[in-house]
Amino acid sequence: MTAWLSVLVPLLVMFFALGMERVESRLRESTLRQDELDEMLEQPRPDELRALFRQGTGRALELFRLRNRGAKRPARRSKVSP
Repeated sequence: MTAWLSVLVPLLVMFFALGMERVESRLRESTLRQDELDEMLEQPRPDELRALFRQGTGRALELFRLRNRGAKRPARRSKVSP
């Protein structure tokens, strides 16, 4: 019994550590930069605040990035037909 425990416990710890490493890598990818968070909280839009409280930071950050992406694009000129 002791031999099984001496083999089983290190294996369980190793698999737990590997699983936590995968979780940590996913969290590391989805984290936001401090300057993004500061900018989002300094000038929030109502839809971003609503998403922040209802759905969490992920959706609010997605809306914020869409807003910034739209602001950085050059304005499209509409073609007016004569």
